[in-house]
Amino acid sequence: MGFGANLAVVLLCWGVASYDPWQFAPRNSIWRTARPVSPAPSWPESSPWAWVDASQVRALSYFAPVAVQCGEAQVVVTVNRDLFGTGRLIQATDLSLGSSGCHYTSYDAARDVVIFDVGLHQCGSILQMTPESLVYSISLYYKPTPSANAVVIRTSPAEVPIECHYPRRSNVSSDAIKPTWAPFSSTISAEHRLGFSLRLMNDDWSAERASGTYQLGDVMYIQAEVNAENHLPLRLFVNHCVATLSPSRNATPRYPIIDHNGCLVDGRSDSSSAFVSPRLKEDLLQFTVDVFRFTGHPQELIYITCHLKVTAASQAPDPENKACSFNQANNMWIPVEGTQGICTCCETGHCGVTGGQPRRLNPWDRWARGRRSGRDVSTKHGQLVKELETDVMIGPIFVRDAYMGSRSLSAQQSETTESPEEHGFLSAPGLLAGLILMSLALLLALITFGVPLLKKCPGSH
Repeated sequence: MGFGANLAVVLLCWGVASYDPWQFAPRNSIWRTARPVSPAPSWPESSPWAWVDASQVRALSYFAPVAVQCGEAQVVVTVNRDLFGTGRLIQATDLSLGSSGCHYTSYDAARDVVIFDVGLHQCGSILQMTPESLVYSISLYYKPTPSANAVVIRTSPAEVPIECHYPRRSNVSSDAIKPTWAPFSSTISAEHRLGFSLRLMNDDWSAERASGTYQLGDVMYIQAEVNAENHLPLRLFVNHCVATLSPSRNATPRYPIIDHNGCLVDGRSDSSSAFVSPRLKEDLLQFTVDVFRFTGHPQELIYITCHLKVTAASQAPDPENKACSFNQANNMWIPVEGTQGICTCCETGHCGVTGGQPRRLNPWDRWARGRRSGRDVSTKHGQLVKELETDVMIGPIFVRDAYMGSRSLSAQQSETTESPEEHGFLSAPGLLAGLILMSLALLLALITFGVPLLKKCPGSH
């Protein structure tokens, strides 16, 4: 067999091996589109741990400019002065911690780092309680001082959200959660543990929602509750709720959902948001909110911070302690309980002595100093305690545009079915090239083997 025959056999084998009639995509084909690798699962932690979102300041560098250590009674935040990884050092005075604007506590010249060493309950931190952990949220802010040349700037303001997580399930003592690092908790213990919670629920209120992802057009079912062990009956109220793009309740833009001491103002706009009436229990309050996003902001994450408080259940609701929804059909405010007159101020925004503005006093600071405000609440043991209140946050909540979500789903389905272009060598135009090569191989084989046979045939002479 000559060179031509060998070449024909090689081409024929190559074409047959390359042919893909069942459209199987080769595992390592160079034509195949790369797929993203799923992130490694996160496992529950048994000790305090920190989470830091340094995405804003790490855009130009992969080093970690902010380090956080969560202790029993304090949080230590260490900030590298080369915050953006560009070699340009920032001024220590341009850094602050929390919504209260706490200044740094020390400066390490040897390492060129700025250090904040503060109590967990200080600087405007927000406590979020989940079934698994207690989470303290706070943000580090960088606000550059304007230079002498006001026309240009060298750096941009930045916010670094920080969270300290303290697992609860590892604590099996009869005292439940009784940490030493929160004056709030010691007060709870002394007053028979009032535990506030705020949760996203499924649409029949039967269980906590497993996912924090929504689409525009969905409804959020939110449940506020207080664990009132050893107390005479208490009634829970939601003074105000505000939505922001970051964990800070004072961040901008911000959107009030509940305001003026219990007015669900989101229902006043074009929405069906409302309190659930009547209550299932006095120490539980449920309400619905139509899902929304901030106009002009592409970010899909939102945070909701609510101010919860309790009063004695025997105390009649009033303009300062109420839960009012707006009835679109009747164009009027309706209370969950109490007389309709307590909701009149929802329209004017002047409710009670606070003028409709939520009280911003940090409850931990107020209780720690022994200066409490509000009405007395009696325990079963006859002790008198004051009206208790705190801030609780839920989030991040992921809100997707329904149209964009459907487009994304269609794209994923298209990728799953995989068009012929993804099947490599013999796809169009690869398919055409493969057929041409096979045809040439067959033609060469016929010439190579057919010509000698024809010469041997008697009829060919």
